[in-house]
Amino acid sequence: MSTIVQVRSNGPLRRPASPPPPRPTSRAAAPAVAQPTAHLTVRAVLVAGALAVLGLWWTHTGAFAVQGPGQALTAFGRITGLLGAYLVLVQLLLMARIPWFERAVGLDRLAAWHRGLGTNTVVLLGVHVLTIIWGYGLMQHRATLAELWTVVTTYPSMLKATVGFLGFVLVAWVSARTVRARVSYEVWYWLHVTTYLSVALAFFHQIRAGADFVTHPAARLLWIAFYGAVAVIILRWRVMVPVAAWWRHRMLVEKVVHEAPGVVSVHLRGHRLEELGGRAGQFFLWRFVTPGHLWSAHPYSLSAVPEGNRLRITVKDAGDHSADLARIRPGVPVFAEGPFGHFTADGRSRNRALLVAGGSGIGPIRALAEELARAGDDVTVLYRASHRDDLALSAELEALVGKRFRVHYLVGRRAELGFDPLSAKRLHRLVPDVSRREVYVCGPEGMTDAVRRALADLDVPRRFIHTEEFSLR
Repeated sequence: MSTIVQVRSNGPLRRPASPPPPRPTSRAAAPAVAQPTAHLTVRAVLVAGALAVLGLWWTHTGAFAVQGPGQALTAFGRITGLLGAYLVLVQLLLMARIPWFERAVGLDRLAAWHRGLGTNTVVLLGVHVLTIIWGYGLMQHRATLAELWTVVTTYPSMLKATVGFLGFVLVAWVSARTVRARVSYEVWYWLHVTTYLSVALAFFHQIRAGADFVTHPAARLLWIAFYGAVAVIILRWRVMVPVAAWWRHRMLVEKVVHEAPGVVSVHLRGHRLEELGGRAGQFFLWRFVTPGHLWSAHPYSLSAVPEGNRLRITVKDAGDHSADLARIRPGVPVFAEGPFGHFTADGRSRNRALLVAGGSGIGPIRALAEELARAGDDVTVLYRASHRDDLALSAELEALVGKRFRVHYLVGRRAELGFDPLSAKRLHRLVPDVSRREVYVCGPEGMTDAVRRALADLDVPRRFIHTEEFSLR
């Protein structure tokens, strides 16, 4: 028989009198698992685009066009400007919810690429501005600041481009790790929405003043087509598809259940929800049509295996939006984009699993636990919490306990315990065969990193360790 233990407690963990029984398996289609070849294909396509941009510059640069420091700086400024503009469009495409991109890479990795490229993009645009102004100044024998004023006030659409560049700088600043931790998700989100305006303002400058477009109609038309294609993709996948999905599925809030202090489950119902193809471990981007929730999309994972026309998410209070979900009224319409993510049972190659949850990570872990239990896998769940009252959904986990299903509650702060309950030594003691299991970890970033290190110390191959980041910032 399996055991349910606590590292530290002030009394027995009470079991519900009548736990909910497991429900029948959903007919939702299985998502494609990200493959290394597809991952590399996406990278190759993006690199090929950058090379094409460099080719555009090369074909429009004469053999004697780069002579002297002024012309050399100006030429370098053109290159960085073209590459910077290209990367801006790549940034938009990475987060445009293109299904092929998401299936090939995963939305969490696309978001990571987006963050990583963001800094490089703004640096390229900054170098573009600096080298162009510096080069023009050398050629015109003017001081750099004087040339800057001349360019901004007299060149076509330069005031628009200046506003757009400052918009990019602002978004880059608020995306810095130390800054984004201090601003609300809503502020961060809406500052990123202004990027569309910055892109539009910069576009007019490129077409009217860009040396590679002003005197080259074919290149100009290709660049306009590139921007137009990106705009159509964003309009389709970010606006039209979610609206059409709501019209088809008409998803509504059915009820809100308090699971633990600061933790609620939102039950949703609709029509033909099995067509969404959601799986345990995946997440959607949710918009609730009510004040304070409509104008920003938040990623929340499914916390139960999808059943017919019902879905459920479980959310921990981590800010204004998540806290306000406790006050959502039944009947509120819901827009859902997704499903996203590869944190599912489809990629596993072993029939033994270790699931490690902490904080809001209990949602996808609980859903995965149910799916694996139904499949007959040998499952061990480690649920990390600072206090016993924080153990949300524990009754549902205990309802799954049986010969091949165990739950261990690791309760208590490390300072109080005097040790880390998720260290390699403790993991091996709780799960002696951990090196022969498929491992799923979901929780706070610090906890996830600590478990990864412990698993590495226990010689668990990386290909058997599954994690996914559900934050888009």
